[in-house]
Formats: sequence, structure tokens, C-alpha cells
Amino acid sequence: MSPMPRALSRFMFMVPCLLLGACALLAPDFRADGGPWVSALGGDHPLAGRIWSPAKDQFTDSDRLLDAMAAADFVLLGESHDNEDHHRIQAWAVAQIFARGRRPALAFEMFRANQAETLQNYLERHPRDAAGLGPALDWDSSGWPPWPQYQPIAQAALDAGAPILAADLARATIHEISKEGARALGTDVVARLGLDRPLPKALRQAMERDIVDAHCNKLPASMISPMATVMQARDAHMADILIRGAGMPGRDGAVLISGKGHARRDHGAQFHLGRLAPARTTVSLAMIEVAEGENDPKAYSARFNAETVPYDYVWFTPRPEREPACERFADQLRKAKERHQNRSKTD
Repeated sequence: MSPMPRALSRFMFMVPCLLLGACALLAPDFRADGGPWVSALGGDHPLAGRIWSPAKDQFTDSDRLLDAMAAADFVLLGESHDNEDHHRIQAWAVAQIFARGRRPALAFEMFRANQAETLQNYLERHPRDAAGLGPALDWDSSGWPPWPQYQPIAQAALDAGAPILAADLARATIHEISKEGARALGTDVVARLGLDRPLPKALRQAMERDIVDAHCNKLPASMISPMATVMQARDAHMADILIRGAGMPGRDGAVLISGKGHARRDHGAQFHLGRLAPARTTVSLAMIEVAEGENDPKAYSARFNAETVPYDYVWFTPRPEREPACERFADQLRKAKERHQNRSKTD
């Protein structure tokens, strides 16, 4: 199937935006001149708004990116959860994939396995209403950014009549894996997800380094391996959900909305898709926030403890104003210790 003419493709993108009133500022290419970014920091950075192909070691444009995504069986869109610009890019990408004639299922990391029944019951009653989807799943108590940031992504799927799937494991299941390992899932599930095949040693070590770095080198050593096992199980489960979504009636693929870590080529869900569905094609896009003074796209691989940035494509964006990650983590640790001490006093 040949791609749509560019003008028609962009017109079809505007239709859902006009209907929803939620995409008024969204454009196929975010600019590096200060707009239309929502995030406050780095909008004038030389990389902001540019799309990079690590494998080809060159910049590309949104049309070529869409060509690649529309041709793939599976598309993984990795975000920083609290960056609204990332969600706007995801909504644009999902709408454009449908506009190019594809019929994927849409899976969200933010929805868990124990919410799947509630999710499907809501969609059966309200098949075109993304606005009520978040409240139906008690979104406000979930800890995720406000539902209106994700709503246009879900609406793009519902406008196309596509299913929305819960991609992550239940919290209770994650807790059991952290204590018992992958065997907590049961023998059949472990085999189906390929978790009976250990990761190559180098990949496992890379995962553990990422976990240590993400927690500011403050994790107890005893927690590192269990957390890596949990991450591996979650990524494999997300890959399995995508495969199942692609096999649903009328579907020809699946799209994952997740954090960047789950979308990685080297040991994220994309790696597990390569194991579980080796004949299928995948494309990963990560939205990466620019750093002041760092103008070489290849240098951003250091953030991922990798020789190259571990995605098929990178879309550089500004970043919101936020407390530094390690200060946030230190505050979380302090509060966790206080809760533990308070519980101990009442026992």
C-alpha cells in the first residue's frame, strides 16, 4: 500500500483535532523556535523538535518517521510521564498511524491487568468517549499525570474503532514476582513469555545498572536483582499484550504507550517482541528531553548506559520545570522511612 500524499495525510490528521478541540496547538513538526511547546525549558535548544535515527546516524523528518511506523507491526512510543509534550506527540503519532490506513490495537502501560475487565466494560458502554475512561479507572488516585494529557491518545484510537488494552501487570503480581521471581506467574505463563530463557549476562547487567542509576545509587544491594526481574517480567508481559492485541479481529498490529524504559530495543518490550514474534517488525520512538549544552544527539546514549541510544528513532523535546530526580527520590525515601517508623511504633 503506497503512503498517502502528504497534503491529504496532514488534512486527515486535522480532522480528529477539529472534532476533539484537544489538538489545536499540535502540529506534525514541533518547532525549535520556542513554540508550540508546553514545556518551559529548552524550547530554543538546537535539538528541540528534531528527529534522530541512531541506526542511520542522521536526522530525519516526521513524514519518514510515520512511513516507518505505518509499515511496522508494532510501534512503541516511549515517554517521560510528566512531559505533556510527549503525550501530544504520542496522540499525533497514533492519529497519523490510523490516518495511513493501519488498524492497530492501542495498549497503555498506565492500565494494569486487574483493570482490564473494568476497562472493557467501560468501552462497551462508551465506545467513543475517552473523557470518561480515566475516571472509570480511578485515574486520579493512580499517581499518573492528569488524564486530560492522555485522553487525546485514547480518543484517537476510539475514533478509529480500535480496542484499548491494559498493558501492565497488576501491582499484586509485581509484588509476588519481587519476592518469588518469575515463577510467581506460573509455569505456563513463564514459558509463554520466554522468561524461562535467561537474559544474556550483559543485558541483565545493563538492566541492573539502569535501575541503580534511576534510583540515584541509593538502593540497597538486595533490591537490585529483584527489581530487574520485575522489569523483565513487565516488559515481556507488555510484548505479549501487543502480540495478543495484533491478533484481535480486525487488527493488523499494536501500539504501546509507555515510559521510555519499556520501549527500549536492547532489553525493553521491543527486545521481547523480537524473542516472542521474530517474524514481526517493530519501531520504537523515544521522546528525549534536551540537556543544556549537549548538542550532539549521539551523546545522549550515556543516559541509557548504552553505546548508542537504544531506540529506532528519537524525538528531542524541551523539559518541564521539575525538582531534580535525585532530590525527589531522596524525599520519597525519607517519607518511606517515616511511614515504616510510624508503623513500627504502632505495632
